[in-house]
Amino acid sequence: MAMFAMESVMLPASMVLVQLFSILLVLLSKLALNTGMRPFVLLAYRNLIGAAVIAPLTFVFERKKAKIPNLIEWGWISMNATSGVILAMGLYYYGLRGTNATYSVVFLNLIPIVTSVVAILLRAEKLVFRKWHGKMKFLGIVTCVGGTMVVSLYKGKMLHHPWPTHLLRSHTQAAAAPAAHHNMVIGTLFLCGSCLGYAFWFIIQVKLAKVFPSRYWVATLTCLSGSLQAFVIGILIDPHTSAWRLKWDLQLLTIVYSGVFNTGVALVLMSWAVKRRGPIYPSMFNSLAMVATVIMDSTLLGTSIFLGSMIGTVLVIVGLYAFLWGKGKELQEAISLTKNAGENEDPGDGGEHGEPVLEVRHRGDEIA
Repeated sequence: MAMFAMESVMLPASMVLVQLFSILLVLLSKLALNTGMRPFVLLAYRNLIGAAVIAPLTFVFERKKAKIPNLIEWGWISMNATSGVILAMGLYYYGLRGTNATYSVVFLNLIPIVTSVVAILLRAEKLVFRKWHGKMKFLGIVTCVGGTMVVSLYKGKMLHHPWPTHLLRSHTQAAAAPAAHHNMVIGTLFLCGSCLGYAFWFIIQVKLAKVFPSRYWVATLTCLSGSLQAFVIGILIDPHTSAWRLKWDLQLLTIVYSGVFNTGVALVLMSWAVKRRGPIYPSMFNSLAMVATVIMDSTLLGTSIFLGSMIGTVLVIVGLYAFLWGKGKELQEAISLTKNAGENEDPGDGGEHGEPVLEVRHRGDEIA
């Protein structure tokens, strides 16, 4: 009973901590990009740090299962790195550089929606309209898309708020990137591409988990592969060595922070939460990041808050929870069917204790 009570407190606390990591990462990344840091430089170093953080977990939890991947497994790992690091994270950094933290976080919350839509189009998932969970998923998708359009296309009245602003505005203005980087249209296209990258990343991970089930070892190799790919692309885009030279400044802090906390610590916490509460549980806390980012982005970076962005954000949150409710009911139904099927089979065909095995997986980083 005491263990259950402790877990009921620690699980939500750990998810709040993961959201805090995400908020700080978005703000730090925005500041670093504003000071002239190249997105692929940030990606290359971040994933190198992430690999160094996750590697000890591989030794602790998977040292008996770790092996050198064969050519086919390397292919899947490389595709995993391309979709998850180069496309998902890389395009997100370009989108963040061209827009602002509040705007970009809205698109992070669309990732489950876009993933589900892509899975439906690829026939990896079905949308059943005759059941309530299918109707709620569809309603959530439509509401999130509508909210995103409101955020993107409608500003409305500027809202006044009680907290101070522009605390870091002079710093960001002094070292701001060229004006072309703040083109909202191009930034929006990058953020949409990032959502698609994440969607394909999740789909690839399902296949990768079957051919190479060592989670931490895969994460380590994916980080290394992603770092190498980002380095090659970054060199082709900007071959000047000055772009890759690190100093004891905000850029180095962003690299170390993102690699240690968002790639390492967040992976462990989210894996634990998914194991105890299922794949929907971490996403239930996403609205905290949205609300907190709006406040901190306005307070620290001086980003203006408009009525349109508030209405769109509320629509996205409502749509996300409607979608997650439907998805949760769908998972419960699938688990129930699996258990019923297992009861009708020979217990020797099931898991370790004769029960059916159902594995659920969820994104480790967050992303961004």
